[in-house]
Amino acid sequence: MDVQSALFYAFAAVLLFAAMRVITVRNPVHAALYLILAFFQAAGVWMLLRAEFLSITLVLVYVGAVMVLFLFVVMMIEVNLDTLKQGFWNHFPLAASIGAVLALELASVLMGGFRSAPAPVPALDTNGGTISNTKELGVALYTDYLYPLEIAAVILLVAIIAAIALTMRKRKDNKLQDPADQIKVQPADRLRMVKLDPVHQALVPAATEEPKA
Repeated sequence: MDVQSALFYAFAAVLLFAAMRVITVRNPVHAALYLILAFFQAAGVWMLLRAEFLSITLVLVYVGAVMVLFLFVVMMIEVNLDTLKQGFWNHFPLAASIGAVLALELASVLMGGFRSAPAPVPALDTNGGTISNTKELGVALYTDYLYPLEIAAVILLVAIIAAIALTMRKRKDNKLQDPADQIKVQPADRLRMVKLDPVHQALVPAATEEPKA
């Protein structure tokens, strides 16, 4: 066994362990941390496959942005574990059947054995230099897969607009200020002069001193 195979099995073992802990751990924060560990191991596997751009993108985008956002959301909101567990056994048959189908598909793929393919030969440009994987990926995306890329971009744009539209709702407990109304305000609207009638205090006569006997 060479070094590359040993690293692959090490990354794969840690990846499977982290993925299993994501769905079995009870604390949501711990689940997010195990998911970060799984992403790092997947990035290592992609690095072994000489997909450096995808590996770095996985670390920067998912670990550096998405998972940090997940951690902030999970740690800031109050997650009620009892509410999350409600209806677990009602959805268990459907989840178990889907998991069994996925397990059978993976088994059918793995039963064929691991077929090692020869290392790809790096392409050469017009000047004789090697073309990087990032450039090859960009050329493939914007030539052969241009229309699927545009469709995916439109779907993501619709998802972003839908998320903004769902969260932008008026709440009665929020006290918001309109900047346009603040600019249009006049001094007369801020200060109101009220004229009050004068109040005369009634004089109380002093108590007379009783004569001494």
